[in-house]
Amino acid sequence: MNKSVAQRAVAADVVQTLRDRGHIALFAGGCVRDELLGRTPKDYDVATDAFPEEVERIFPKTVPIGKAFGVIAVIRDHQTIEVATFREEIGTLDGRHPETITFSAAKEDALRRDFTINGMFYDPVHDELHDYVHGRRDLKRRLIVAIGNPEERFREDHLRMLRAVRFAHTLDFEIESETEKAIQAMAPLIRNISAERIELELTRTLTESNKAGRALKHLHKLGLMQQILPELVPMDGQEQPPQFHPEGDVFEHTCLMLDAMNEIPQTEAFTRRELAYSVLLHDVGKPPTASIGPGTDGKSRIRFDGHAAVGARMAEDILIRLKFPNVEKKRIITAVAGHMRFMDVRNMKASTLRKMIGADPFELEMALHRLDCLGSHCMLENYDFVRAYQEKMANEPILPKPLINGRDVMNLGIAEGRTVGRILKAVYNAQMEDQVRNREEALAWIREKYL
Repeated sequence: MNKSVAQRAVAADVVQTLRDRGHIALFAGGCVRDELLGRTPKDYDVATDAFPEEVERIFPKTVPIGKAFGVIAVIRDHQTIEVATFREEIGTLDGRHPETITFSAAKEDALRRDFTINGMFYDPVHDELHDYVHGRRDLKRRLIVAIGNPEERFREDHLRMLRAVRFAHTLDFEIESETEKAIQAMAPLIRNISAERIELELTRTLTESNKAGRALKHLHKLGLMQQILPELVPMDGQEQPPQFHPEGDVFEHTCLMLDAMNEIPQTEAFTRRELAYSVLLHDVGKPPTASIGPGTDGKSRIRFDGHAAVGARMAEDILIRLKFPNVEKKRIITAVAGHMRFMDVRNMKASTLRKMIGADPFELEMALHRLDCLGSHCMLENYDFVRAYQEKMANEPILPKPLINGRDVMNLGIAEGRTVGRILKAVYNAQMEDQVRNREEALAWIREKYL
């Protein structure tokens, strides 16, 4: 039994247990939406008229994860089911949380939710849908529609504006016109939401959308990108040399790359989040470095000298603002800083190429480079060259163990200090170039070059 099937069975059992104790209990929210769409729900939530204290009395193992809001986690058969008491929410404290809540009935609970497709309940005991907000109608119309007055819904919780875009692009829906107008009018309010919550919604949009580039364009159209990622705005309209970028400006190039991310296989070498943000930020340094200068043919063209280094610094500022973990932040910054190296791979010394391939996070850089090509000129010669080199080196380590150490160098009569390090680096490069193949040859190479 897979996880989703097991969780559904436990959730249905929780519903039945509450029913047996005289309460109303129903599946609620996203799981109802997903089942009606024929999708596998990520989790199952239950809504009930039982008060939190009653839920705790009925079930032997619970966790009060949001008791103030009527939410109790019920743990049964290694599954966790969130059980929430029907409630109304009144006012807003911070654009995210209500001032007060009152426990209510199912209809009132449905009316306080965000979008019609998320406001339905389902009775798994009697196989009945409870739809007070026309959610099923909007599923058929493939529309994201705010429940009631959209401005009121977004004023209650500003994060719902980002959620609307996420749902539209993960479900391939449209946002209903009045709901979209409200987002455009209220977009600046998103800045009141914590960076952690913004990052979570943005990440899910970028990693779960079928075409993440379309989602980014939608965020731009609605005015949300300008609020959460203002550094990206100058990319829109920033021209590029047509011989390298026939697709258009920097923003269009980035969106095409994001759209193509699903062509990159899942791997343990990097996360989808790392890839998404590497793509998103890889050319953010182009607008501030744009200039007119000579190309390789001597003719004037748009240039972006040093844009990878500038972009890496800008990416670091953005990722710090979004509260990224240090490890992921470092890997993304490294990919952004190094993404132009691939233009030189066929002219690199073997030692340079091997160091590049052996360094972390090279597979992330390779994926970024492939998308960079697919989002522009579609020429993959450098990508294919590196893959062929990796296959050639498959039977030996890309970064072999050094043949000698610092003590070996000093035993030749070279004084301890920086010179020893420089010699070790040089002989290691010679080792990777196959100029020396064992310890004796390495020592002989040093005697010839330095003594």
